[in-house]
Amino acid sequence: MMNLDTLSSISSLPLQESQYLLALAAAAALGALLGLERTIAGKHAGMRTYALVSLGSCLFVILGTLSSVELSFFSGINPLQLAGSIIIGIGFIGSGLVAFKNEHAELTTASGIWVAAGMGMACGFGFYLLAFFSTILALAIFSLLLRFENFIRRQYDGQQEKN
Repeated sequence: MMNLDTLSSISSLPLQESQYLLALAAAAALGALLGLERTIAGKHAGMRTYALVSLGSCLFVILGTLSSVELSFFSGINPLQLAGSIIIGIGFIGSGLVAFKNEHAELTTASGIWVAAGMGMACGFGFYLLAFFSTILALAIFSLLLRFENFIRRQYDGQQEKN
């Protein structure tokens, strides 16, 4: 026989699932937005890469959160451990991008992929405002700081030629 707690948990399941679907969609969209800037900048890792990294990170956080609830009778289950593993795994992707690139190292792109993973993790934990603000900051770093760096380089190169 069902009690009131069982009924309330069943009726809230679609709402919970819709929140996870929103988290996945937000993570993919924000990752794609960062990837769009990288595509415009002519980098190899573009919209699809960033969207998939952010989406995957979000999915792993959701799975970690759900499994910690489902397996709560086991001690030591912690979704933050899975989140930490995401950070390490994305580090391998970034280092592979840098190590196997024949041209100059794509450190900015590798760092951007790492940030996209963080944005996906934020969406997975339900921190949409944090993920959105991180996306805005990352876009500013990609574009505005590039312009500033280029300005500084031109100024420095001009000074060095005079000396």
